[in-house]
Amino acid sequence: MNDQAEALRHMVKSYEQQQENSRKTRVVTVTSGKGGVGKSNFSLNFAIALQQLGKKVLVFDADIGMANIDVLMGVSATYNLYHLLKQQKTIWEIIQEGPSGVHFIAGGSGFQDLLDLTAEELDYFEEQIEKLHGEYDFILFDTGAGLSKETVKFILAAQETVVVTTPEPTSITDAYALIKMVKGMEHNVNFKLVVNRATDLKEGKATADKIGLVAQRFLDTALPFLGIVQDDPNVSKSVKKQIPFALAYPSSEATRDVMAIAKQFCDLPADPDVSANGIKGFIHKMFRRSK
Repeated sequence: MNDQAEALRHMVKSYEQQQENSRKTRVVTVTSGKGGVGKSNFSLNFAIALQQLGKKVLVFDADIGMANIDVLMGVSATYNLYHLLKQQKTIWEIIQEGPSGVHFIAGGSGFQDLLDLTAEELDYFEEQIEKLHGEYDFILFDTGAGLSKETVKFILAAQETVVVTTPEPTSITDAYALIKMVKGMEHNVNFKLVVNRATDLKEGKATADKIGLVAQRFLDTALPFLGIVQDDPNVSKSVKKQIPFALAYPSSEATRDVMAIAKQFCDLPADPDVSANGIKGFIHKMFRRSK
């Protein structure tokens, strides 16, 4: 009897250790205060950099009306989110593989319907999305720019939000306005900042300091600075080639910068709730209902 009890305790302990060692999925929104700052291009190359660091990454193209992750990769997506929402395909069938093994889900028109699902469609969507829990280290939602209701929904539901800005005054102002609006809704969102198209580190750091100091003073919000992506001519060349710059120009300044950002992001401690909530927490916050 004692041997059976000991064997049972060993099985329980082994199971608990397996659970502890299982992959913790971090859900991250990438957004910007205005369009034209290179957010989607950053999202794609950030995902590739994370993948090159040994992480398993899934990119959701959630930029309503401007979905273009597949175009930036030069990949033709057979299926997109719409096919999942209409219960025509499973989650595994709409996941496509891009360069460097990065998985992605094309947006198409699907995200426009996301917040207006029937009860049956919503149940199916939640059931399918929850299957991603533990399958990926990072799930990145590349949202639309600005303050649309869909973008705000993603920011509030994700565990972490990377805000992409440039040194231009209008971009700085709009990035701060987005953070201010979200904080005004009294949600505890974990923001981080990336400065794209900076002339050099000095300009990028000055831009980050401007936003960070104001956010700290008036919003009581810390805004960790992940780094810069320099204004590199190879970025526009890669867009024309439809090859991510991290792959087309691996020795470029932009690639070195995005790799440094990915390392910094992985090194920063995750919110304690990240491991506990994962994709299930995202789903619950996104639709504000318990199952």
